[in-house]
Amino acid sequence: MAVWQAKWVASRLEMTGAICELVLMDTKGDRMLNVAIPEIGSKGVFTEDLEHALAAGTIDLAVHSAKDMPSELPKGFEIIAYSPREQAHDVLVSDKAIKNLNHLIIGTSSVRRVAILKHYYPGIRTVSVRGNLQTRIKKLESSKLDAVMLAFAGVQRLGLAKSIKYSFPLDKVIPAVGQGSMAIEVSSQLDRKKRELIRDSVNHPATTCCLLAERAFLSTIQGGCSIPAFAHARHSDGKLFIQGGVVSLDGSRKIQRELYGEVTQPEEIGVRLGKEVMKLGGKEILDEIKSNGRES
Repeated sequence: MAVWQAKWVASRLEMTGAICELVLMDTKGDRMLNVAIPEIGSKGVFTEDLEHALAAGTIDLAVHSAKDMPSELPKGFEIIAYSPREQAHDVLVSDKAIKNLNHLIIGTSSVRRVAILKHYYPGIRTVSVRGNLQTRIKKLESSKLDAVMLAFAGVQRLGLAKSIKYSFPLDKVIPAVGQGSMAIEVSSQLDRKKRELIRDSVNHPATTCCLLAERAFLSTIQGGCSIPAFAHARHSDGKLFIQGGVVSLDGSRKIQRELYGEVTQPEEIGVRLGKEVMKLGGKEILDEIKSNGRES
C-alpha cells in the first residue's frame, strides 16, 4: 500500500514535469510486527523514521496514510496536502460467505476496531493481525480467521475489492480520523517552490476541509494510536457535517456526537465536537484507558 500511495503522488507531480525519485523506507511500525501498536511506545510509529529523513533533507516529502498521522506533529514538520478521499468505511475481507457477524473470528490490530466490534457485536472474537494489507489477507489461509477487518480504501486501491464480503455502515462504525486519504508531510524548511508544487499537484481542498475538522477533534481529545477514537466529516448541503466520539476498550461505553458547521471553520467545528465528547463522558473513558498504562 505504501508503494501504491507513493507512486500515486509521484504520478501527480510528474504530470507537471517534475522528476521524482521514490525512496522506500520501513518504519518502526512496519518492523515490529510482533508487537501491538499501542505497546511500541511511540506516537509516531509510522512517521518517525520518515521525519528523520525529512529533517536530514534526504527526501523532500513523505507520503502517509492520513489515519496513521499523530494528532500533533513534532516541531519542524507539517502536513501541506491531503489527497482526494476514497470511501472511508471499514470492510470485512474473507474467502467465505459471511451471514452472521456475531460468531466470527476477525483479524485486526486496530484498538478502535476491536472496541467498536465489542460494542456492537459482543459475540465476535478478535485476533491481532499486523503487517501490510496483503500479509493480513494471507492470514486467512494460514489461520482460523473468518475474516480480516480493513479500510475499504486500501482494499480498493490494490484491486482486491472482490474479496470484500461485508461493508460496515459509515454512520454506525465510524472510521479512524483521516481514513481513506493520504497526507503529505514535509519539513518546515522545505523550499517554497517545492512546497507550492506539491500542494498544487496533490491537495484536494474539499478533503482537506474535512480532515482539518477531524484532526482538530483528535487533537482536542489528545487521541492517538492507543485510543479508540473515531471521526468522519463530510460536506452536506453547503455545511460541514462531522460525527465523532470514543469507545471504551471493552466496548461497554460509547460516546458519540455530531455537529454541523460552516465549511470555512473546519478546525473550530472539530474542537467543538471534541469538547462535547469529553464533557459527555469521553474524558472518563480516556482517563481510564490512560490510567491502565495506555499512552495517547
